[in-house]
Amino acid sequence: MVTKGYFPGVVGKVIELHATYYHAHWGFDVSFETQEGRELCDFIGRFREGVDFFRTALVERTFAGAIAIDAGPHPEEGVRLRWFIVDPRFQGKGIGRRLLEEAMSFCTTAGYGRVYLWTFRGLEAAHHLYHIAGFRLAEEREVAQWGQSIREQMFEMIHQGRASGDY
Repeated sequence: MVTKGYFPGVVGKVIELHATYYHAHWGFDVSFETQEGRELCDFIGRFREGVDFFRTALVERTFAGAIAIDAGPHPEEGVRLRWFIVDPRFQGKGIGRRLLEEAMSFCTTAGYGRVYLWTFRGLEAAHHLYHIAGFRLAEEREVAQWGQSIREQMFEMIHQGRASGDY
């Protein structure tokens, strides 16, 4: 496996993988795909090297997954882990763990005190990786979105010795 950043066509690959996976496994509708596509395109368009982070995983030149850290306009309030996904054909091979480790290493190097992510109940393999990395469940609520009713969850990690905004 090789990891790299942006390459031509990868935005479409990330969106397609999210759309097909979450439709097949969770029944998410077109509103999920359009939201993911819009937000990922916005992120890549405003990407700031050294502030934001984007990695893809390739196995023998085949797209296998992705992860991003979106610092947004106020990184002192925390940065958001986003678009973390591994193609089901490559799950269970350590790719997700490596992507998450690279993203968390970036956050440490960048001095980010708080990292958070939004997900939902039922994604046990991902939740296991988050727990190992040091994330803790901080918020949970029932929501109706993407054509489903889901139990949305926010996980966060506060780096020891740093409060939000302490660099």
